[in-house]
Amino acid sequence: MKPESKYHLANWWQSLENGKILCTLCPRYCTIGEGQAGFCFIRQNINNKLYSIGYGRPTGFAIDPIEKKPLNHFLPGTEILSFGTAGCNLGCKFCQNWSISKAKIDNTNSLYATPENVISLTKKYNVPSIAFTYNDPIIFGEYVIDVSKLAKEEGIRSVMVTNGYIDKDARKDVFKFIDAANVDLKAFSENFYHKLTFSHLQPVLDTLIWLVKETKVWLEITTLLIPDENDSEDEIKKMCDWIIQNLGEEIPLHFTAFHPDFKMNNKQRTPIETLQRARKIAIQSGIKFCYLGNVWNEIGHTTFCPSCNKPIIKRSWHELKEYHLINGHCKFCNTKINGVF
Repeated sequence: MKPESKYHLANWWQSLENGKILCTLCPRYCTIGEGQAGFCFIRQNINNKLYSIGYGRPTGFAIDPIEKKPLNHFLPGTEILSFGTAGCNLGCKFCQNWSISKAKIDNTNSLYATPENVISLTKKYNVPSIAFTYNDPIIFGEYVIDVSKLAKEEGIRSVMVTNGYIDKDARKDVFKFIDAANVDLKAFSENFYHKLTFSHLQPVLDTLIWLVKETKVWLEITTLLIPDENDSEDEIKKMCDWIIQNLGEEIPLHFTAFHPDFKMNNKQRTPIETLQRARKIAIQSGIKFCYLGNVWNEIGHTTFCPSCNKPIIKRSWHELKEYHLINGHCKFCNTKINGVF
């Protein structure tokens, strides 16, 4: 079988004089020899061409509440078709989904689904949105583009749940038809990114700024708080100040609880008190919408109007219990709430 008939020719690469290929999809810029794959496992050099061996090969589909992504200000209360492939372009020691993100596509029970198949499945279950999630969709950017383009033509929304670690030129292509994104801002220190994710902080910050300043993609941010690693009051305050200064005070921020997993089984779970303290710091810093995840916390699940402070969306975990918005405005004081409602 020729590689062209099995795998999808990749975008974002160039041939080098030494016979290797330079992948330019993400800031890792892997140099890939014949028969080898990049760090992410699913971009492979075959006969001196780069192929995306994850294209059209999801590891499974699920219907989720959109709040599970988490997205609290994008079509709240609706369902979303979620899927991913295998592999990742980061090496997080604390990965909460490592059985997929650290897998090679040939070692997973992957399916085969064309972009048309994905759209048909979305229509079958009558859900308004698609989520590229579970592992990082950046590494199967070609698949993201083709699915999200077709979805846009069919009036279906597309969501990316991503680490934001993408090249400045490639992101213009990958996010072209995307409607919303939740970006993991894993910490606010270069030392954390270098030591625990084998990547760098600045490219992620650059992606966040680009999404807000130069696209119409609805953005929410998630930070997984890990005890003694990225949960200090000083770091959280610096992160919140940066978000307000560079992205705006109305970008929803989610603090989620870590559980011991992968290569960080020696850590304790994140105490609820740590999450509550982080939310308090965020609110006091000026963040208008701050949420808590992976724990039960009624206040941390609730959307409050930033003007009258009344609860306008009450949730029980990912389920809506009360909804007090009228055309995106607070029912009680008519303040416009930032989001897609």
